[in-house]
Amino acid sequence: MGRSETTGYSKPVLELDVAARQHPVPNATPGNRNATESYHALAAFNVECPSCAGGPTKIETMELPLRGQSAQQGTELGQLYIARGAPSFFGNSYFGHQVAARMIQESAPDLPPMSLLSSKDSLQSFRNDSGPFSQVWDLLGLLPRNKVTVDQLIERFLTEINWAIDTVHPETFRQQFAEFWGRKFGFDEIAGVDLRWLALLFIILAFSVLLDSPTTSSPEKRKESEEASLRFYWAARRAIVISPSFHGESLDLVRAGLMVTRYLLYTRQVAESWLTISFAMRMAQAQGMHIDGEKWGLSKKATETRRRLWSNLYMLDKTIALALGRPYAISDHMCLIKAPENVWLDGLTDEQSSTAKAHAISYPTRSTVSLLGTALAKIAGEIQDRCFGLYPASYDMVVEMDDKLVAWKQQLPAYFSVDDPELSLDDSNTFLPWHRLYLHSAFHFARITLHRPHLLRESITNRFGLSHEACISSASSDLKIRLQSLNYGTAENMRWTLGTHNMFNSAFILGIIAVRRPNAPQTAAILNDLEEYCERLRKDVWLNEFGLAEVKVVELCIIRTRGFAQATEQPSDKTPISSPDVLPDFMIQQREGNSDMSTTMNIAGAGMADSPSQPPVYSPDMMWPAVWEDQNFAFPQAADLETWEQMISEIAYHT
Repeated sequence: MGRSETTGYSKPVLELDVAARQHPVPNATPGNRNATESYHALAAFNVECPSCAGGPTKIETMELPLRGQSAQQGTELGQLYIARGAPSFFGNSYFGHQVAARMIQESAPDLPPMSLLSSKDSLQSFRNDSGPFSQVWDLLGLLPRNKVTVDQLIERFLTEINWAIDTVHPETFRQQFAEFWGRKFGFDEIAGVDLRWLALLFIILAFSVLLDSPTTSSPEKRKESEEASLRFYWAARRAIVISPSFHGESLDLVRAGLMVTRYLLYTRQVAESWLTISFAMRMAQAQGMHIDGEKWGLSKKATETRRRLWSNLYMLDKTIALALGRPYAISDHMCLIKAPENVWLDGLTDEQSSTAKAHAISYPTRSTVSLLGTALAKIAGEIQDRCFGLYPASYDMVVEMDDKLVAWKQQLPAYFSVDDPELSLDDSNTFLPWHRLYLHSAFHFARITLHRPHLLRESITNRFGLSHEACISSASSDLKIRLQSLNYGTAENMRWTLGTHNMFNSAFILGIIAVRRPNAPQTAAILNDLEEYCERLRKDVWLNEFGLAEVKVVELCIIRTRGFAQATEQPSDKTPISSPDVLPDFMIQQREGNSDMSTTMNIAGAGMADSPSQPPVYSPDMMWPAVWEDQNFAFPQAADLETWEQMISEIAYHT
């Protein structure tokens, strides 16, 4: 018997409890989460990250296996060992010193956390630039001086955002912050600062400082808030990168990486979010989170917390990869994890959680969105594999994947229904409207992406009618949601945009449809909605350069459509919109630095300069309708306005 009867953990994990007794560190607190307490918590490994769960973790009593007893393998995929004071996962192909030590039934040497190594040097100064803690000093210096200010910012996040996106356990996080701020000045306390938790604090401040500045504030105040938010954001990323040199991975670190990704989505930096979600996923895999907690012998509460966190990683990984046409990071065949159950355990004790039963899907909980979102993300990953891989997919495959999306849609409970949701439960469950928006937006995104290559294809037998209808239906439904969301305040808008809202833009699809069919019966209605969408976006005080670039692209589609209608002597009854006056700064710099640009871009004349009987003045090397139909084609970046103009003009010319 190589496993404890109490916890069910194998010898490599249990050895950590011995290290905890051999290397006690004074003044260790839950807020710092280093040294003795951290060791014992990791030894039990029955912890769902105090900042993410319902209160401090109870450390269980364990019995170490006797020498000579065989250590049982953790799972089919690998084993947990201890590295820098935290459980670290290694697969079956790994053969390092831990494996060799286990084969001869000896304890493997462990590299303790940096705090234990560096505390031996009593002559090292606090601000020694060559020392390991100079980075910690720099990061601590980025925090506001006034504790009341930080308290207010934390409360804004916890009350406005946290409950909608499942970030931290409020009471535990408040307790951790109080202990962190109340630490004494000295080496032991600086060495005890947990950079993993500090990274999470910084990214929370990055969000909350924006919440603390209402839309009615002055431009100077908003600019100051944006600069402070970026400062906290970069501090969080810096702490994430540095922390593995001091500690092993933790759920705090994964949460921080997840929130950094959401921050990039909020600011419409989707391409960069692909990098950060991959990094967060790697940190989760390093802890064995891709293997279900039941296989590690964790409590039900810890298992459900890890499942929800992995579900959030999984959904963002699959959807961001599909949005960009880049490889996703999570391989399903290398994971042994279940979807979250429809039960919320954060407010329960471990004993209560162990007997709690999962609810039927008709009963909404804060875990329901993770359960349903995981299933949708799995379909999104399959769409990328089977329809956007190395080999062209047949249209029958597209229809098959659409059937899966429709089946997912039809099995949604009434309160999440895409077509006519039941809203009676919204008042008693404030999270429902936002979770509904997250799921609906993700569904429309996946369906539009699936059918987009076939949107412009024609068939005498209407073979591609499904793709035409699916794109128009999902794009129209999503645009309706966007128009409603533009009436939100700062907090509501932030909750909404932390989903898939900023991964794609349904207005682009409707704009292309209008360009392709400028005289179709529904085109006038499409243009009216697109004009309203652009007008509302331009009034958004938080609109950044990336969002402004998207507005420019939609306006190009409107101008081209109206210009084509006039050129064919079938003008729309609407007056062409006025041309945009100013391009974002980074787009102006891009144009000025492009010496190969053949003509000066004239957005106002984009719709009228070319006759439908003549090709555009800047014929590209490739025919855009053919490129559009290529399943490996992805939208240009919104900032690449020249490419968009060429594509839109070519599509209009070949109409």
